[in-house]
Amino acid sequence: MTQPAPQVPAPAPPPDPHRSPVPAGAAGREPGPLRKAVAQHIGILQDAYHRDSPQAVQSLARLRRGIGRQAGEAPDLWGLVGIEAFYTGQPEGRRPSEAEALRAERAAHVAVTLWALHQQSNRARRMHVGDGISLGTTVRRLMSGTERDEPIQKRLVRAGTATSFDVLGQRLRELVVLLRKAEIPLDYGLLAEQLDQWQKPGGPRLVRQAWGRGFHAYQPPPAPGRPTNDAPEAPQHGAPDSETKDET
Repeated sequence: MTQPAPQVPAPAPPPDPHRSPVPAGAAGREPGPLRKAVAQHIGILQDAYHRDSPQAVQSLARLRRGIGRQAGEAPDLWGLVGIEAFYTGQPEGRRPSEAEALRAERAAHVAVTLWALHQQSNRARRMHVGDGISLGTTVRRLMSGTERDEPIQKRLVRAGTATSFDVLGQRLRELVVLLRKAEIPLDYGLLAEQLDQWQKPGGPRLVRQAWGRGFHAYQPPPAPGRPTNDAPEAPQHGAPDSETKDET
C-alpha cells in the first residue's frame, strides 16, 4: 500500500501481560501468502479502527454483517477481506488453481469477519496479534480452573469435530464471542491458514491436532509477586536469614 509521504512509525504498543509465550517452532515457520495477506489487511484495519477512523468503523460493521455468508456472494464485502494480497504474494510465475483460490477466499472471509466481531467496540486493545498463538491456546486462557471450564472446553471440541466448513464457522463464532468478552486476542493470520488447511484432504485432523497441542501446552504466566524458578526463594517464616541482622 503506497503512501504520499513517509510517516513516522507509531510507537509499539506496551507488552500484553496476558499474552502467552510463543510456542517453539511457531515463530520460526515462514508464513504463507494467505497468512501474510490476512495479517497485513487486518493490521491496517485495526490501526485505523484504533484511531477511530469513520471509514474503519464502517468497514468493521460491514464485515460483521458478512458473518455466516458465503465468500464471494457478498458484493458489499468485495475489497474488505484483503484477499488481493494472496494473489500478488504468490511466487513469480505461479497462479493458484481454482481449488486453491476457493479455499483461500473462504478461509480469509471467515477469519476477517470473525476478527471484526472480536474487535467490536474495543479500541483499547488489539484483538489480532501476529504471535503464532493458536485457537487452542486462547481457549485454554479462558478457563479459570473451576467447573465453569467444561462448557468452554466442549465448545473447542465441537469446533474441532465440525463436519462441514459452514458448521465450523458457526462454532468458531461462539468461541470468538467468549474471547471478545474476556479481551483475549488471537492470531487471525494463523487462523486463516488453518481454515485453508482444514478444507484439504486430511486437513481437519491436522488442524484439530494443532488446536489440541496448543490447548495442552499452554502455561499461564506466573502470578504477580510469585517467585519464578530463576528468582531466589524467599526465606521461610521463622527461619534465620544469615545476611540480615536482627533489628533492635
